[in-house]
Amino acid sequence: MSAMVVVYSRRGCHLCELLLEELGPLVRGVAEIQVRDVDERPDWREAYGLRVPVVCCDGEEICQYNLDRRAVMDWIATHDQ
Repeated sequence: MSAMVVVYSRRGCHLCELLLEELGPLVRGVAEIQVRDVDERPDWREAYGLRVPVVCCDGEEICQYNLDRRAVMDWIATHDQ
């Protein structure tokens, strides 16, 4: 499994926790989830600030704040070929 889904998050973010709970089952067996705390690096903090959670697949932002199931499923469909 070489596909990577990156979730930009921050500690104590309730929306981030909810999104991760929903995202896990969707990508299980297809991609690994990497959670990045935006407060760990100035460039992440500048790029995402309060705009968390943000989900990126193949380096492209596909949703923010709430999980866009359709966008994730579309990415899986194109990636899983």
